[in-house]
Parts: sequence; C-alpha cells; structure tokens
Amino acid sequence: MSIVLITGSCGLIGSETVSFFADKGFDIVGIDNNMRKSFFGADGSILWNKKRLRKQYKNYTHFSVDIRNETKINRIFKKYGSQIALIVHTAAQPSHDWAAKDPIVDFGINAGGTLVLLEAFRKFCPKSVFIFTSTNKVYGDTPNRLPLIEKEKRFEIPESHKYYNGIDEDMSIDNCLHSVFGSSKLAADIMTQEYGKYFGLKTGIFRAGCLTGPLHSGVELHGFLSYLVKCCVTKRKYKIYGYKGKQVRDNIHSFDLVNAFYHYFQHPRRGEVYNIGGGRFANVSVLEAIEMCEKLSGEKLDYEYIATNRIGDHVWWISDVSKFKSHYPDWQYKYGIEGTIKEIYEAYR
Repeated sequence: MSIVLITGSCGLIGSETVSFFADKGFDIVGIDNNMRKSFFGADGSILWNKKRLRKQYKNYTHFSVDIRNETKINRIFKKYGSQIALIVHTAAQPSHDWAAKDPIVDFGINAGGTLVLLEAFRKFCPKSVFIFTSTNKVYGDTPNRLPLIEKEKRFEIPESHKYYNGIDEDMSIDNCLHSVFGSSKLAADIMTQEYGKYFGLKTGIFRAGCLTGPLHSGVELHGFLSYLVKCCVTKRKYKIYGYKGKQVRDNIHSFDLVNAFYHYFQHPRRGEVYNIGGGRFANVSVLEAIEMCEKLSGEKLDYEYIATNRIGDHVWWISDVSKFKSHYPDWQYKYGIEGTIKEIYEAYR
C-alpha cells in the first residue's frame, strides 16, 4: 500500500497533501478537473499549481476527472486497487455564496461526488483509510445563538462559557439554518461517518473552520485570508459583509491540517468526527486581519463595508480541537495568524 489518492489535488489542502506525502516517499494519484475556474473565474484557476506539482514531484500522477463521473472514478480506483493506502478527499464546491446560485451542482459535487468516492473506496481498496474534509458549516447558524460580547475589533464570548476555548463536536446540527453549502457538506459528512460505522471502514471526518496558506487561489467568494492579502498586495477594493467587520474566524494553515491527517492515518478511528481549526491558537476578526495586512504593507487597505451579512454566516467561530489532541497528542500547531499572513503576503509579492 504505497499510494495516496487525493481529490482536489491542486487546491490549497489537496496540493499541501501532495507535497506532504510525496516527501514521505508515497506515490501520489491526484484527481482535479479545475472546477474552481468555472466557479470563480480565472482567479480561481489551479492550473498553475497543477504545473508546479507535475514539475516538482516525479511520483505525482494527475487525472483531470470530475468526481461525479462514477465510471471514470471506478476506473482509477480499479487501476490502483489495494496499492492505495490513503484517500484524502478535498474536492468540493467550496463557496457558501456560490452554492445558492446552483444548488443542484453544489449538492451533486459535494454530496453525490463524495458518495461515488466512498463506493469506489469500499469496492476497490477497503483496507485503506478515507479522510473527508468537512466544514464547520454543518452546524449551521447555531453558533450565532451564543452570548456574544461586542468589543472594539471583534465579537467574543464570556471566558466562563463552555465554548470559550472553542466549539466542540457536541454542538447540535439540527434546528438551524445551514446554507445550501452547509447542507450538501453535511450530507457528505454523515455518509462518510456511515461508511465507517455501518460498513466498518476506516473513515475520518475533519470539520474545519477557515483553511489558509500561501498556495490558496483566494477569490472574493472563498478564501478569506488569502483573498484579503491579495487585495492588499494588488490594491484592489476589499468588501466586508456585515457584523461590522468584527466577525471572528479561526484559521488553520494547510500544513497543520495535513499534518493532522497524517496523525490520523497512522492510527485511524472508524467514522470519527473532529472539529479542526486554528482554535485559540490562531484566530482573527476581519478588522484585526486588515490591521495586520496594513502593518505589513505600510499602506491603508481600500475596503467597502456592506451592512448585509451573508445568509447563515457565522458571527464567531473558534474550533475546540481538544478531542483530536486527546486522540493524537503528538500533533501540534506550527503556524500562527501573523506568521501565516506574512507568508501569504510574501507569496503574492
């Protein structure tokens, strides 16, 4: 079992996964058909990353295949079969806003595509490990019911609250507004759990907050920190949507997330769910992030405030990663917020 199969292999997390496991001596099979370009236009294209991966890693094989295409996906899985040690599924329609424009495409990719992959996994390499990158949007707008306190540059919750150190996996996913994107990802999330719990396969679900890093093709509808820094460097106008710019997001660097995948891969737990993100170690509000960018560039960012927030958008999200750490105590963060923003800034320059 020497192959790591990665969907969305040229995106932020997919390409980080390629690098991480290729450097450890695994052969990599990447699946990515550049749907980001059709979602977000030329700025969202990952062709530059595809070229980079092919040039840098001789042990990387690429397939430009849509994960909804059951025939072609089965052909790939059948070709490599029991050689596949790990499947890391990062391919998705990733935008909260875009999903509402075309729910059928969104659900077809996020839920239907995931099911196609799970079945191929079950048929052709059931002894391997399957990791699914889910999202904190599966909790819908329930976090907005927390007793939030408005501060100068961010919203917070009381230090005495049980979620002060982050939201854990016990938060309900019911009786809330999920958004179309959150709903399609939740369907995939639950199905991945079932392939672990019902079929007894080694599946792990990682419910992430904001994912970030210098390899992100950030766009307005997806990729908060990456797009903000891009606006700073290129001097384009940035738009803040609601909550006075005080909305808080934890951000996990792509390396830290993939390193978490690696720890899970070594000792997988069937159908397990983990909230994963920057936690209290790495979180920031929009206003705080703008301030950090301005400090780096030495110039004021041109931004516009739009009072209407995105439907179902979180006011405050910080992940509690204590469950994952209790299962994998050797895993640690490497990248904080300021260091990550600086890394993205220098990559764009």
